[in-house]
Amino acid sequence: MDFAVSEEHRALRSAVAGIAAEYGGGYYTRKAEARESTSELWTALGKQGYLGVNIAEEYGGGGAGLTELAIVCEETAAQGCPLLLLLVSSGISGEVIGAYGTPVQRERWLPRLASGDGKIVFAITEPGAGSNTHRLATTAVRDGDEYVLRGQKYYISGVNEADAILVVARTGTDPGGKASLSLFVVDTAAPGLTAQPLPVSVTLPERQFTLFFDDVRVPADRLIGVEGEGFRQVFHGLNPERVTGAALCVGIGRHTLAKAAGYARERVVWDEPIGSHQGISHALAKAKIEVEAAALLTAQAAWQHDHGEPAGEASNMAKYAAAEAALSAVDAAIQTHGGNGVSTEYGLLPLWGLARLLRIAPVSREMVLNYVAQHSLGLPRSY
Repeated sequence: MDFAVSEEHRALRSAVAGIAAEYGGGYYTRKAEARESTSELWTALGKQGYLGVNIAEEYGGGGAGLTELAIVCEETAAQGCPLLLLLVSSGISGEVIGAYGTPVQRERWLPRLASGDGKIVFAITEPGAGSNTHRLATTAVRDGDEYVLRGQKYYISGVNEADAILVVARTGTDPGGKASLSLFVVDTAAPGLTAQPLPVSVTLPERQFTLFFDDVRVPADRLIGVEGEGFRQVFHGLNPERVTGAALCVGIGRHTLAKAAGYARERVVWDEPIGSHQGISHALAKAKIEVEAAALLTAQAAWQHDHGEPAGEASNMAKYAAAEAALSAVDAAIQTHGGNGVSTEYGLLPLWGLARLLRIAPVSREMVLNYVAQHSLGLPRSY
C-alpha cells in the first residue's frame, strides 16, 4: 500500500464531498425522521457517476474498485449524509454481478446500478438462521426453465426503493451435509413475493422489510453464476459490504467530531470555551485517534480486495474498529453538546442510531471477535 493520497483520490473525495455538502446533515435528519428516501442525493451522485465508481466502464461505471467506492461512502457520510444502500446496491450487488454474472446479466443490471436509476438490495438474513448462513431455510427448486422460491427473509433494507433483490437460497445440500447455496436476482414486483414493512426505532431514511416468498417463480437465467456455488459468491459480496460499512462509520466519525470540535471552540461557559477543558478535549481527541486508526484498516481491507488478496480478516477488523470508533465519536459529540446533543437541530441522534446499527450489522462485533480468535490467533472455535 502507498499511504500517499493520489491526486485522483483527492479529486474524488473533493467532488463527492461537494455534492453531499449541498444537502448536508439537516437534509439527512429530515429524511431520517420522516423515513423518506434520500433520493435527491442518490440521483445527484448517480448523474456524476459516483454510485458506480467500482463498476466496469463498459457498463457505464467508473472502472475503479472497492477503494474508490469506500471513498464515496466515507465522504457522503462525512458531510452528514450516510447512504446505507451504497453497501448493498453498489457494494454487494455491484461486486457480485460484476464478478459472477453472465454478460447478459451484467448488461441488464450494471448500467442501472452505475447511473443510480436502479437499485438491487440483498436478502440473506432469516429469522431462524441469524449469523449461521448454513441454516438458511429459503429454498429454490428447479422446475423446468424456472426456479421456485419458498421461504422468508428478515431485516432487508430498502426493498421499497429497489428494482430487484439479490436473494440467497438453498438449492441442495453439499457432501458435508451443509446447505448448498445459490444466488438469484428477483424482481421486487414478482408474483408471490410479499414485502412487509418491519418497524424499527432507529431513525433512518432506509426502511426495513420482512420478505415472504410464496412459490415465487424466477426464470433460470436469473441464477447468478453456477448453482451451488453461492457461498463463495456471497463472501465476494460480504467483504465489500464490511468495507463500505466501515467507510460509512469512518465518515460518521469525521462528521460528528467536526461538529463537536466546532461547538467546543465556540461554546463559552465560565468565560472559557468548553473545548479548553480536558474533560471535553480528551474525549474528542481519543475518538479522533480511533477514527483515524479505523480509516487505515478500512483502506487496507479495500486494497487487499482490489488486488485479489484474501480480505476476510482485514474486512472484519475494519468493520469492527470503524463501528466502535463511530459510536465513540458520536457519543463524545453528544456529550460535548450537552442538552443540544439530543436536539433535532444538531442531527446527532440519527447518526448515533446508524452507528449503533452498524455495530450489529452486517456482522456483529461478537462474530468478528470469534473470527479473529479462530482465524487470526488460531484459538479453538467457540461457536
